[in-house]
Amino acid sequence: MEKEIEFYCGLTPYLNCKDHLVSGESYEVMFCDQYEMLVTSPVPVDLGHYYQDEAYISHTDSKKTLFDKVYQTIKKISTKRKFNLINSFQTEKRILDIGAGTGDFLSFFKSKGWKVFGVEPNEKARTLSAQKEVFLQDKISVYNQQQFDVITMWHVLEHVPNLSEYIRTLERLLTEKGILIVAVPNFKSFDASHYKEFWAAYDVPRHLWHFSQTGIDQLFKEVDMKVIEKHPLKFDSYYVSLLSEQNKTGKKNIARAFLNGWKSNRKARRTSEYSSVIYVLKKK
Repeated sequence: MEKEIEFYCGLTPYLNCKDHLVSGESYEVMFCDQYEMLVTSPVPVDLGHYYQDEAYISHTDSKKTLFDKVYQTIKKISTKRKFNLINSFQTEKRILDIGAGTGDFLSFFKSKGWKVFGVEPNEKARTLSAQKEVFLQDKISVYNQQQFDVITMWHVLEHVPNLSEYIRTLERLLTEKGILIVAVPNFKSFDASHYKEFWAAYDVPRHLWHFSQTGIDQLFKEVDMKVIEKHPLKFDSYYVSLLSEQNKTGKKNIARAFLNGWKSNRKARRTSEYSSVIYVLKKK
């Protein structure tokens, strides 16, 4: 059973993409002219089924393969960089991480004296997080009566249903001087245009939305929030290219993936269209 996403903009066909991770099903990726973004259509009613795969690495702490070990190492490096970025804003130390996975990000902040809160729908991931003494909630509505100095969403906004409503919730949960950090893939990057329907960051149907920089600006403007800084996630071009090679050829083709990841970052030095972008937002 499927349902269409309701979104108030003109939608025209952009690409037909396949779910390479779980089902093998095909989905239309539609262009939304109002927000310069893409929309996955249709959306399965039971989206949770499409996350039930051992290959969905953000829900595990797996270190079984070389790929797993590299992923976990890069995650540690990225966490330290994210901490330095957030700490530079000198906010109060109360943070909410949405899509907290297995809790490593919040565990690091907790070790630095922050008060940490998190949301993670996946039960297995929440269990792994609890083993690190980071206790996560399964839905954001638990925090409706609270506010936070920092809210983070690392590759999560593309997963949420009811996008406009969710953005309004984020604005409400943020303190007046707080910061919202949103990191999402960028469908206008070189690696996206190179791999087309095989680009791993389309990840249909788990990714419901596919953003451009203009799209993020416009969406958050509607709740009186503005982007004050943007930062690239340079590791992502290599990781996404590796997965995209697997989608396209059935093999990881490490050398070719590394070359295309490098090309994407090099071109983005001129265009600013990196494979993934971190947006720092504040209330106007």
